[in-house]
Amino acid sequence: MAPVTNPESTTGGWNATLAWPVRRLAEKLSSLASRHLNQTASDTTTERKAGLPGRILAGKRVAETGGLAAAASDTPAKTQDWWTRIRRFDAQMREDLATAQRLDPAARTKIEVALGYPGVHALWLHRLCHAMWLRPNLKLPARLLSQFGRHLTGVEIHPGAQLGRRLFIDHGMGVVIGETTEVGNDVLLFHGVTLGGRAMVKGKRHPTLGNSVTVGAGAKVLGPIHIGDGARIGANSVVVGDVPPGGVVVGVPGKARKVRSGVEPGLLEDPALWI
Repeated sequence: MAPVTNPESTTGGWNATLAWPVRRLAEKLSSLASRHLNQTASDTTTERKAGLPGRILAGKRVAETGGLAAAASDTPAKTQDWWTRIRRFDAQMREDLATAQRLDPAARTKIEVALGYPGVHALWLHRLCHAMWLRPNLKLPARLLSQFGRHLTGVEIHPGAQLGRRLFIDHGMGVVIGETTEVGNDVLLFHGVTLGGRAMVKGKRHPTLGNSVTVGAGAKVLGPIHIGDGARIGANSVVVGDVPPGGVVVGVPGKARKVRSGVEPGLLEDPALWI
């Protein structure tokens, strides 16, 4: 292939020498522009011939080219959504601290609860783990983080467990809450409580606790049973059957007991006092 020579390099001096590459660049740009116009016309003709499918294709192209602008416009909304989540989590943390102070006479200040209560720490970690568990690609990290929380707090809560508001785990050590457990609002759990299953099968296999339920230290609530609102389960009881709302269960196996007449149950009294 013969090398490209500059026909004006020997006759026109510096002006001719500069004009030749400029002219060559202009020719290339003109060629590219005409090629682009021809391609656009061809695409338009093809879409017209294609009828409605062609117009749909054209609409998809416009949507794709506008994707970046749409993503940019969504950015403030996403930022606002994250800020809303942070504020909600902060409100829940404050509510947890207030709940611990209300239910534990030994809790003096919110700072003391925030720094020294493993049951509260376990609850905070679980909220993060549960949010991760709801995303299919984060189930393994959620499980590992929950095990790290178990190591730190002595409380094992499966990321799949559904826990209500104002739950308080007093002392915390040895508490186990299974995957399909459901816990209502204003529930009080003491140390050593197990909300577990009775069969190694998939599906619902752990208990459901209603609102305002109290479970004493060391109690075992096993199986897909329902504990009614306001029920109380005594320390070291083993419960394998449903408990009606407001019921009191003590013993092994757990049996319903009537509250002695003239005794007004207190918020933190163990149901075993009523035997």
